[in-house]
Amino acid sequence: MRWLIFYVMEKQRVIAYIDGFNFYFGLRSEPRWKRYYWLDVVKFFDMFMKDNQELVAVKYFSARPYDNAKKLNQNAFFQANKENPRYQLVLGKFLKKEMVCRNCGYTIRTYEEKESDVRIATQVVADAYKKKCDVAIIVSADSDMIPAVELALEAKQRVYVYFPPNHYSADLNSLCNGTVFLNRYENRFKQCLLPDVVHLA
Repeated sequence: MRWLIFYVMEKQRVIAYIDGFNFYFGLRSEPRWKRYYWLDVVKFFDMFMKDNQELVAVKYFSARPYDNAKKLNQNAFFQANKENPRYQLVLGKFLKKEMVCRNCGYTIRTYEEKESDVRIATQVVADAYKKKCDVAIIVSADSDMIPAVELALEAKQRVYVYFPPNHYSADLNSLCNGTVFLNRYENRFKQCLLPDVVHLA
């Protein structure tokens, strides 16, 4: 009698961590990429999964701007993506800054985004040590992510870095298990645009 033994391989659990500002400014870097602001991010990163992988969450890190028009556009993007239960929004904040010109005394008011880098790094490391996933995808070219990547690798986590269009970090490239240059996948961007009208639950 012959016995057939089938091995069922468990799929690797994947979490994508998106540095919202790095991703946004990558898309903003050229006019051709701006059309992809209105992106279904879960659908987009699903397209990068291999047969033995499952995208369990997309964690999107950002902050709300003070400008009302930008705030409305950003909130529409957040709400549309939050219809997918695998999308998780993690918000930092903007802080007002004032700089005074030493020569003329003119005051320039600007805003600085705070906390997002720390929140991304904390989530990556916490998920690695709590075994929340098998593979981490970090969508950023910010070298501030290096300590988090190092700790995740120490926890036996596989870490891949996906560089936004026109953004790159040689240090991250040399450290992680692999890299993807998103500007090579414009066709996938096209396929993952949200519909013009999104009906919220």
